[in-house]
Amino acid sequence: MPRAQREIERAAEWWAENRLAAVGAVRMDVAAALALLVEEPGIGTKIETGRSDTVRRLYLTRIRYFIYYRVRSKFLDVVAFWHSSREDSPSL
Repeated sequence: MPRAQREIERAAEWWAENRLAAVGAVRMDVAAALALLVEEPGIGTKIETGRSDTVRRLYLTRIRYFIYYRVRSKFLDVVAFWHSSREDSPSL
């Protein structure tokens, strides 16, 4: 989804400027997570939302971000990319 894509891009840019030992970590970890989720979409933790869609999240340990996603038919929609240090949750 466009919002999630923007969040991933911002995180990747910040990481490239501030984590010189692991410049490509965000893009690498997101790509690996998405490949895993395509194969095993049910592995993420279910998140309560006010909507009927089931939203799940997967924690990316190295970079400390969550990928929030939902499965619709044969599609995997990433709806948010959220750092674990943030006190609030993304609006889903």
